[in-house]
Amino acid sequence: MESLTSASSTSSLLSLRSQFSKPRTPSVGLTHWVKPKPKPKLEVRCVLEAMNNASAAAENDKEVKLWGGRFEESVTDAVERFTESISFDKELYKQDIMGSRAHASMLAKQGLMSMSDRDSILQGLDEIERSIENGEFVWRTDREDVHMNIEAALTDKIGEPAKKLHTARSRNDQVSTDFRLWCRDAIDKIVARIRHLQVSMVILALKNEGLIVPGYTHLQRAQPVLLQHLLLAYVEQLERDASRLLDCRARQNFSPLGACALAGTGLPIDRFMTSDALGFTAPLRNSIDAVSDRDFVLEFLSANSITAVHLSRLGEEWVLWASEEFGFITPSDSVSTGSSIMPQKKNPDPMELVRGKSARVIGDLVTLLTLCKGLPLAYNRDLQEDKEPAFDSVKTILGMLEVSAEFAQNITFNQERIRKALPAGHLDATTLADYLVKKGVPFRTSHDIVGRSVALCVSKGCQLQDLHLKELRTMSPFFDEDVYEFLGVENAVKKFSSYGSTGSECVASQLDYWVTKLEIK
Repeated sequence: MESLTSASSTSSLLSLRSQFSKPRTPSVGLTHWVKPKPKPKLEVRCVLEAMNNASAAAENDKEVKLWGGRFEESVTDAVERFTESISFDKELYKQDIMGSRAHASMLAKQGLMSMSDRDSILQGLDEIERSIENGEFVWRTDREDVHMNIEAALTDKIGEPAKKLHTARSRNDQVSTDFRLWCRDAIDKIVARIRHLQVSMVILALKNEGLIVPGYTHLQRAQPVLLQHLLLAYVEQLERDASRLLDCRARQNFSPLGACALAGTGLPIDRFMTSDALGFTAPLRNSIDAVSDRDFVLEFLSANSITAVHLSRLGEEWVLWASEEFGFITPSDSVSTGSSIMPQKKNPDPMELVRGKSARVIGDLVTLLTLCKGLPLAYNRDLQEDKEPAFDSVKTILGMLEVSAEFAQNITFNQERIRKALPAGHLDATTLADYLVKKGVPFRTSHDIVGRSVALCVSKGCQLQDLHLKELRTMSPFFDEDVYEFLGVENAVKKFSSYGSTGSECVASQLDYWVTKLEIK
């Protein structure tokens, strides 16, 4: 019995020792227990140490920011990626270099740097500009933006003299100067494209002399008009678009350079010298306004949006006119596209996209309006976000203008189809009302008489010119034989004579004006 007890005790002790000598999965409630972590193998430890060493080395190798004097730590990679703008604002490199040239020359003249330093800076900037244009320049994200990239590259190239370039200048006035110069150049390009489209429209009008088309209101047939008159309406809209842009250009053509961060400077700079060198009208009067104002971009994008709406309306009209339901125009194959499934299709896609891309241009304006609406004075980093909407607006409107001109040069008006379509809609009704006014009938009375005459035509399935004189006289005794000189679309068009109207002589005068103004040979 004792031996059995002894064996049992020994077995129990061995079992307990076994349980406490190796880790075990904790039961419910033993949440304080932590499973021991195995030591990493030698190879893994080596890799981890290498990664840590590389990370520390990369931190140590980071270039000190030009503004980094008061900072003890570098920004994180996430912050650097989020705050950089070089991915898009390198578009301003030419304007940035132009501004730096003017600034360096002014500093030298004012005795704030030597002539020798100025010459080194100017030569270095020339070399950097050539490097950029040859595609050899390396844009660095860690240098944040176009200004810091160029300035740091200049320092790498010429050393100490480059460190004097930012005297009496902040990135706040620098970017505003660059952006104004860029917008000025962009306006000139857009106005040139507008002129090209105007010329294309006038030439298209000259090719279609005498062609009458239905004029529409509410997309319902209204009165007959000369096609030339209709095309010149778009030329007039485009003229106002160009005028708005040129007005905007004049208002934005003032220099922020020298306003510095917001308060100006106590150094003896000459803002009028840099303003003149850059082709500005004058320096902006208020340094706070100079660095914080983005009215010039808002106005620019607003003008672009109005132009885009005009182009969208032209696109809509030509898309409709190219449909089988209208059949008024046939675009050439060179400005049409097909369908991936329907072999017969020939689509006026360029003008559909002109209509569609107007939404982008309007959206760019709304983006910038929203960006600016809550900003206190003076400069805020939010304004970094003003570039991409402006760049997109300009690129889009230039494309819309170019393709609209291409389309205008490659369409044919189907004159026979248009002539066959003209009788429908009683387009001469208003001219008939004018006839009665000339006979002494008050207009409201004549309106009623012609309305009843049209109703008679609808019931008979005929046109006004098909009514017999007896039938017309049942409507009014003022109708006489000469009434037929006012009926029919050709006669109706001949009766228009007011300034700016669709009468043949008036339209000819309008055409002469545009041929002369646009110097069309």
